[in-house]
Amino acid sequence: LPARNAHLEDWKKLVYDCANPQGSVTIAIVGKYVDLKEAYKSLHEALIHGGVANRVSVNLRYVNSENVDDSNVAATFAGCDGILVPGGFGSRGLEGKMAAIRYARENGLPFLGLCLGMQMAVIEFARHKLGLPMANTTEMDPDTPDPVIGLMEDQNLENLGHTMRLGKYRCELTPGTVSAKAYGETEIWERHRHRYEFNNDYRERFEKAGMVVAGRNPERDLVEIVELPDHPFFVAVQYHPEFKSRPNRPHPLFRELIGAAMKHQKEHNA
Repeated sequence: LPARNAHLEDWKKLVYDCANPQGSVTIAIVGKYVDLKEAYKSLHEALIHGGVANRVSVNLRYVNSENVDDSNVAATFAGCDGILVPGGFGSRGLEGKMAAIRYARENGLPFLGLCLGMQMAVIEFARHKLGLPMANTTEMDPDTPDPVIGLMEDQNLENLGHTMRLGKYRCELTPGTVSAKAYGETEIWERHRHRYEFNNDYRERFEKAGMVVAGRNPERDLVEIVELPDHPFFVAVQYHPEFKSRPNRPHPLFRELIGAAMKHQKEHNA
């Protein structure tokens, strides 16, 4: 077909940047579906988009969370410039995800948590910073004494399909946070696919200990983003930003994760 008024300059630049990276970074994806890498295809692409935005190639290291614990976590992530913990369902591999998150938090390694990854970041912080060793999500332990993640009061598990938050929801960003600076705005819309939520009864304790609520859904006062401001890059979100990333419009959080990974690499190779 004849091309009419085709404006390909942006795409030509995209192709050039992909073919001529100015460096590379290694990002670990820590999950339990790593044997079927297609399960993380949208994450893979979003990370590549973030690399294009920073003119670097992105090497992906898939890490089975079932094989990670405190005894091998340092060796597992040696040479990594960042860690991403994605979503998922079920209890398998969760302790490994939390070991990875703790390592990233304590060692200044750039970290991005998505959906269940955000919930694991909250639980890890509660256990090791708030002094709540039995903190958990009621999805995994209905009898936990500290349900920092749980169901909202109006949710009914007898009809599972109707209890999930699905689709696009509004999020108000806290000015001055990493997320607000990344997005360049104070109101965003992101896509969700989850059921359990941050327990607001614990919000004040988290904030006093240094975990900032950087984004919330104003209609239901639900925590959507948490950050650690004293960390080079530690952001965890309840939604799925990878669904909105495009080659010519990289998602801001993936762009910033790769940028932080580049900085981490430069500082540690100096």
